[in-house]
Amino acid sequence: MAEKKKPASAKKSSAKSTTKPAAAAKKGGAKKPSAKKTAPKTAAPKKSSAKKAPATPSLQTSSIPSLKPAQRPVGQGKPRQVVIIGGGTGGIDVAARLVRVLGAGKITIVDPAQHHDYQPMWTLVGAGQVTKESTRRNMESLIPKGVEWLKDAVVDIQPERNLVKTKGGKTLEYEYLVAAPGIQLDWDKVAGLKESVGKGPVVSNYAYDTVDSTWQAIQSFKGGTALFTMPAGLVKCPGAPQKIMWLMEDHLRRNGQRNKAEVVFASAGAAIFGIPRYREALEKLLKARGVKTLFGHNLVAVDARNHVATFETMDTKQRVTLKFDMIHVTPPQSAPDFIKKSPLAGEGGWIPVDKHTTQHVKYPNVFALGDATNMPCSKTGAAIRKQAPVLVNNLQRLMMGQPLNPGYDGYASCPLVVTHNKVIMAEFGYDGKIMETFPIAQNKPRYSMYLVKRYLLPKLYWDFMMKGRA
Repeated sequence: MAEKKKPASAKKSSAKSTTKPAAAAKKGGAKKPSAKKTAPKTAAPKKSSAKKAPATPSLQTSSIPSLKPAQRPVGQGKPRQVVIIGGGTGGIDVAARLVRVLGAGKITIVDPAQHHDYQPMWTLVGAGQVTKESTRRNMESLIPKGVEWLKDAVVDIQPERNLVKTKGGKTLEYEYLVAAPGIQLDWDKVAGLKESVGKGPVVSNYAYDTVDSTWQAIQSFKGGTALFTMPAGLVKCPGAPQKIMWLMEDHLRRNGQRNKAEVVFASAGAAIFGIPRYREALEKLLKARGVKTLFGHNLVAVDARNHVATFETMDTKQRVTLKFDMIHVTPPQSAPDFIKKSPLAGEGGWIPVDKHTTQHVKYPNVFALGDATNMPCSKTGAAIRKQAPVLVNNLQRLMMGQPLNPGYDGYASCPLVVTHNKVIMAEFGYDGKIMETFPIAQNKPRYSMYLVKRYLLPKLYWDFMMKGRA
């Protein structure tokens, strides 16, 4: 918004005006001028009651420039000002923030999902602490007022023409695009997994349809090998694969079954956690609680009938088999297929953005956040909570022709649940910088941090993040 001009101030003077009214001169003297012929005095302007505009312009609907007609590709009807791909954590948060600025009728969310899930709670669903139904809400109830929801799937993106095409045959023309499509679970990349997960001894917390199976398997476990895997590549909530492992180990211990079980954590990674401060604490727990680890082992096949898992070593590519009585699998993950095949994608299929501004590196009117980007941060809801306000602020700045603000510092949080009621609250940013919130040692298992995970964070999510106010 342009600053309001100050009214020109009139200086006060004690001298009378030197401007004399015109007079009709006649013989015998001059008559006094009539009122009609008197030149009006210059009135001092009234002081403005308007407040001085702030030094940093704030965005108003009327100040947002639209693309000129010559810049617009041929589309169907008037372009939407902003199209958001995805109605997950990032898409809803951004939409809720933007609609307060742009007003109604300017934003469209494209997402085919009927429901929206609070996925961080699935760890506790798998441990029998909460029901999966409590983690789900209807998508319609979360769409911000004034935002259009197109219940459809994106199949094609043409950023050179500012177009998005949907499975239902619609073509959306946009001025600005926000990509928040989330991440794709690639069950079929592990042989035998897709057809066996959620049944019997093969379980996973990573999907709403399978998360119940984890608690069922834990309850029916009578002894033997409990195997937990983490794949090669990037995954959402990279701490989740070990959280359920700690919870089952604790369950066995509290129920007098620990001596009947071998708990194994098999990971394609090189360590239990990437950040040294928390890795050291977790390594102590591994030793104290007798958990066996197999690092550098990537799961490639599951034989549910014979209870055999096949791994490939990351260094030598040798095949290694391991028998199990129960296996919790974290599936391989990637950017959604429609993103991977689009011009938005970069190396590995991820959306390349400036890691501080969230702007696409090639298309300036495209921004992205969340799990589908190439930002070198942990793919968590906590990261999105910090990315969303930066993205919205920079989108506003772009609309106003201002330089972007490099405001995202890589912040992410991972509440590592290590017992049924204790959490190590890991918080960190780019390059492993520790960014803890509380004035306590968060690398120690604490009941207080469990309360944050169990009660505070869900409320923060539903009541604040989903309204763009966290």
